[in-house]
Amino acid sequence: MSQSIQKWHKSSHSDGGGGNCVEVSEGLETLVRDTQNSELGHLGFSGGEWAALLRTLTE
Repeated sequence: MSQSIQKWHKSSHSDGGGGNCVEVSEGLETLVRDTQNSELGHLGFSGGEWAALLRTLTE
């Protein structure tokens, strides 16, 4: 899927001061990118990988 079609939203854990912001796009795979450097690309995670990451972060 083209990145221009992706719907990105800012993580609820990003700070409100304009820094340390992460955006997420959810679909067949979950994409994650740095808000301030979105032109540098993104990381992609399968559904299972994303779920495992979230489980690990909340433990």
